[in-house]
Amino acid sequence: MSEQKKMLRVTLRRSLIGYEQSQRATVRSLGLRRINHEVTVPDTPQVRGMLFKVRHLVEVEEVADETA
Repeated sequence: MSEQKKMLRVTLRRSLIGYEQSQRATVRSLGLRRINHEVTVPDTPQVRGMLFKVRHLVEVEEVADETA
């Protein structure tokens, strides 16, 4: 029996123009490059903190890890 890890699907929904450099860096470190770009990241406290910082720019959905 394999335990499925929780993953989060993150989509950049708003432009970074006019936002602080630290918020731009946070979005970039999540792996997001352009509007409507989607990435899947592990559900960890570190990632949750990053998402909280840019919550006004992104959309987040919980998904099950397909590779487990």
